[in-house]
Amino acid sequence: MFIIESYSIAVIFCLITMVCWGSWANTQKLAAANWWFELFYWDYVLGIVLLATVFALTLGSLGSQGRSFWPDLQQASITNIGSAYLGGVIFNAANILLGAAISIAGMSVAFPVGIGLALVIGVVVNYIDQPVGQSTLLFSGVGFIVIAIVLNATAYRQASAYRQGVSGKGLLLAVVSGAMMGLFYKYVAQAMFPDFAQPQPGKLSPYSAVLLFSLGILASNLVFNTLLMYRPFVGAPVSYGQYWKGNRTNHVMGILGGIIWCIGMSFNILASDKAGPAISYGLGQGATVIAAIWGIYVWNEFKGAPSSTQTLLRLMLGFYVVGLGLIIAAR
Repeated sequence: MFIIESYSIAVIFCLITMVCWGSWANTQKLAAANWWFELFYWDYVLGIVLLATVFALTLGSLGSQGRSFWPDLQQASITNIGSAYLGGVIFNAANILLGAAISIAGMSVAFPVGIGLALVIGVVVNYIDQPVGQSTLLFSGVGFIVIAIVLNATAYRQASAYRQGVSGKGLLLAVVSGAMMGLFYKYVAQAMFPDFAQPQPGKLSPYSAVLLFSLGILASNLVFNTLLMYRPFVGAPVSYGQYWKGNRTNHVMGILGGIIWCIGMSFNILASDKAGPAISYGLGQGATVIAAIWGIYVWNEFKGAPSSTQTLLRLMLGFYVVGLGLIIAAR
């Protein structure tokens, strides 16, 4: 199977993750004008499973290093299979809430608050499990990101004072999503053998783990997204019949969004071998900066905001960049 050979390549993979995780929601934005989030999300999940399967059968099955996909899956223990699968279930619950927060509050709020909180929790949890990296630099970077979250929440509160239709629901959903999002990664990491070149009995390769993770998302979506369809956070309920009435563009946007996100997830998991799960996850969740840039400068989610709000947003981006730099330096 294909694996990463150096920390510098791992950082590049994490930066690609950052772009993918910060950009997938644009596909939701592009479909949102005439397509409900709950229906978009079905295609998004199918896109994740599709790419995870392709990677497992190609990159995960070629080469002489590690253990190829099918033999790896056949020897895996039930405990590790269940751990990767559970990671998918937790992620899916968190991601559905994040999507709802994006629908209500926009990318420039949902990502910095939700994913920023997930970054903080995820770095701490994964560092406790596998303490890789210089702790002072790592947690100093986390501290800067906490400040960025507070600045973004402050900017959002200012925006609600002059923009009609803005409520605290989007902010609350982002917070709950972030608290859950910070926990899923450790279950996937625990299911894998830590050195991808040295397979361990019962443990999973990164490709097997990501595929099982994606199946956890798909199975849980039958419950979570069905509930959301009939009891949505925003708008009227939707039915399965409406899904089949969607046009090609709507379905393609959802599948593309899932593929983009899964590229990021797969690259991030591969990078965790050389970077360690805490640093790999923390850098990947720098997606917040990318999403905020999309939301502020492309989708104009704070258009017309006073100069004080714009200043807070610029400071937020600055603190995020410094925090990410410290996380990189921690290795």
